[in-house]
Amino acid sequence: QVHVVESGGNLVQPGGSLRLSCSASGSVFSIYSMGWYRRGPGKQRELVGLILNNGNTNYGRFVKGRFTVSKDFTKNSVYLQMNNLSPEDTADYYCNVLVGSTLADSRVYWGQGTHVTVSS
Repeated sequence: QVHVVESGGNLVQPGGSLRLSCSASGSVFSIYSMGWYRRGPGKQRELVGLILNNGNTNYGRFVKGRFTVSKDFTKNSVYLQMNNLSPEDTADYYCNVLVGSTLADSRVYWGQGTHVTVSS
């Protein structure tokens, strides 16, 4: 079993920054990718950003250079640096981990989420 835990959610003012962290523990023999999704009030879950084991990244269209995903797979960890936050970024942010060597043989695990509120 794999346990995924996020941290770093908080209340932040518009234009501010926040850094989220996520760590996976348990039977993590290999990581294909780690990343972040979010679900805002009344919205569907959407991709924020993810990073593969080769370092390639993929971001949601709304990110527009404001967010950066980074990894330390030696620690089974992924981070999300968010800058220039706006109220539209208010959401529950979920960490997503694909445990495996390739996409085909990976299993997906989710954290419980960490809440970000952007408000003055």
